[in-house]
Amino acid sequence: MLIGRVDLGREVLVVAEIGNNHEGHLPVARELVKRASETGAQAVKLQTFKAERFQSPLDEARLTRLRSFELPYEAHAELAELARSLGLLFLSTPFDLESARFLIPLVDALKIASGDNTFVPLIELAARSDRPLIISAGLATIDEIEGTVRLIEGIRGGARTRESLAVLHCVSAYPVDPREANLLSVPFLAQRLGLTVGYSDHTLGIDAALTAVALGARLVEKHFTLDKTKPGFRDHQLSADPADLRELVVRIKLVSELLGTSGKPVQPGESSGRIAYRRSISAARALVAGHRVASEDLDWLRPGGGIAPGDEARVVGHALTRDVPAGHAFAPADLE
Repeated sequence: MLIGRVDLGREVLVVAEIGNNHEGHLPVARELVKRASETGAQAVKLQTFKAERFQSPLDEARLTRLRSFELPYEAHAELAELARSLGLLFLSTPFDLESARFLIPLVDALKIASGDNTFVPLIELAARSDRPLIISAGLATIDEIEGTVRLIEGIRGGARTRESLAVLHCVSAYPVDPREANLLSVPFLAQRLGLTVGYSDHTLGIDAALTAVALGARLVEKHFTLDKTKPGFRDHQLSADPADLRELVVRIKLVSELLGTSGKPVQPGESSGRIAYRRSISAARALVAGHRVASEDLDWLRPGGGIAPGDEARVVGHALTRDVPAGHAFAPADLE
């Protein structure tokens, strides 16, 4: 799956999830984008919404709070331009249909939040676009996720869906108790869905994200803040700061190198060991030419390269063509 220039089959995409950690302040959002670009993350993500389009006005306090986090569309366009000037991909999560329509030509990928992974009109609109889709699986049962995937396949077709849809394991708690992270959902979703799978991390620290990569996650989304101790908004405490995100990127690269490829190839660094650490059928004592080798004449010594253990029938019962010292590795030329 390609998102922008990043081939998720070849490298893990690390997304700095700014979300609403700017708290409605464009200068803070700019600084978050700039600092994210210094960590090695390949992408930043925001949340784009009109509060009145997804929150009931009956909860006036909640609506007012959400409005305080809104950035106007023109701010998102500016941040997208800034991100690209710094070499970052730009992603966002729309929370209403109008915002989705605005984002489609702007983003490198659209993200559907866990709360909206059953919001059919939004999913249909996103699926009809030409953008890669990322869907968080928080709150959802496997039946609900499979239903959403089928909905997208009905619009995009099976082949295109496999090329353009990633599903992220996510637990929608803030923060997630480690006992509920359930990271084995990562390989389960990959096998069950046959799609690119990633992880949206709401745990404290970076251990869960690294474990998810070891289990097959090809995209990691981690909330990003300038200050984890900032009060007033819960997302700051479960976010990575610039130092954390930089460490996460470095360690994900290390995990990816450690994982290597599937199968059981002999690695270049162990090639010489195939001789040095293997054994050859060897003479247990000095033997003279013409001696017919018996079982008690055998030993099995390093290095390899001679007649291998298991081929004793090639040695026992055969007469020697020359004298051999103790420890000599038998070769075909030694035997009649």
